[in-house]
This record gives sequence, C-alpha cells and structure tokens, in this order.
Amino acid sequence: MKMRIIILKHAFFESPNYILNLIKRKNIEYKIINIYKNEQLPVVNSFDFLIIMGGPMGVYGTDKYPWLDKEKYFIKESIKKNRKILGICLGAQLIAECLGAKVYKNKYKEIGWFPVYLTEEGKDNFLFKEIPEKFITFHWHNDTFDMPNRAEHLAYSKACKNQAFIYGKNILGLQFHPEITYKGLKAFVDNFKTEIKKEKYVQNKDKLLGEKIIVNQNHNILKNIINKIIS
Repeated sequence: MKMRIIILKHAFFESPNYILNLIKRKNIEYKIINIYKNEQLPVVNSFDFLIIMGGPMGVYGTDKYPWLDKEKYFIKESIKKNRKILGICLGAQLIAECLGAKVYKNKYKEIGWFPVYLTEEGKDNFLFKEIPEKFITFHWHNDTFDMPNRAEHLAYSKACKNQAFIYGKNILGLQFHPEITYKGLKAFVDNFKTEIKKEKYVQNKDKLLGEKIIVNQNHNILKNIINKIIS
C-alpha cells in the first residue's frame, strides 16, 4: 500500500521546507493541514505518517490558540493507533506533552547554528546510524521539555539538554530544524526579528543567514532519518 502523509503547519511562514522535496521525489501522497486556520483534521486511520511542524506558540498557549486542544487530542489518537510520527521544534514539544512530559521555558533561548551531540543511545539508534556524533544544525526555540517516560534520549546541545528523543520505534521528536532551507531561513529571520537580541545562544542576522553550506549538510541528515522512517 502506498504511504500517506499528513503535515500539520502552525504558521504561514514555517513550512515543511526540505521535507516536501523528499516526499515529492518519492511520489508519496501527502496533505498539508494549516491547523492554525482551524482546518479540519483527518480520520487517524486515513494516513500512515504524521509530521508536526514548528511554530511561534507554546504548547501551553491554549487560551490564545484554542485549536491546540484539538491538535493535542489528534496527536494522542495518532499515538494510540501506532502511526509513524515526526515532530520538529513545537511538534516535538507537543508529542512530549501528549506522552505525559512537562514543557516549559528553557534556561536559554537558542537561536542560530549550534552543535548537537548524540547520546550513547543516539549513536546506537537505527535512525541515527549514519549521522555524525556531533553536527551543526539550526535552532530557534525558547521552550524545552522533559524526557517522556520510556522514551530514549538521543541528542543534546550545550544550551538545551533534550534535543531529540524516540518513543518506541515510530515516534521521533527533534527540537532542532534539519528541514530548514535558505528560503525558510530568511522567512524565520523576517518574521521573528524581535527575537534576535544579543544573548549567550542567540546569533546575529549575518551569522544566521551566512551558513548556506550547513543548510545542505542538514538536508543529508534529514534525508537519512526520513528514508528510514518511511521504509
């Protein structure tokens, strides 16, 4: 049976970026749902793989973003039905909360190109087998999460302890952004200008936009992960 993918978007400027390139090359059926526009969610049995993108809101912002409650219920049902799930940034935080973990403000804002390090569990995990033990990737977040019970802690950075986890074999959360393209990067910078302030783990605009080579390296990391999830 042909794989079917649902992608949840939380903001107009935060798109699947390179994920779409990978899906289209493999001719996989997909649908993007703009959950922030309150678009209708599908029946859980109608898809195989759920991808949850990032966004500027926090998982706790249900008063301002009431659709978050509906999304959380949908994610929980997807977990129960054993769907394959990938969450990026806010997506990872939503998965963590749906698995019973706490989500809260991180000690540091992490905005820019910073190294991520694989844990021993990360080095041994099948999704990260061909990925370097240390790699530079893109970050843009204020929040973090505790590790869900029975999840494996796969990666960390100096600013943020929990950068990646896997729950079972089908549910992966990434706090960082390996999907970012240069166009997507410019969209982040244009729409989050007020976030770019001088702090310990916040880079300036020139540094943020000056890493085109690393963008391509991140795509190889993402391709490795996605190919294993959909195989």
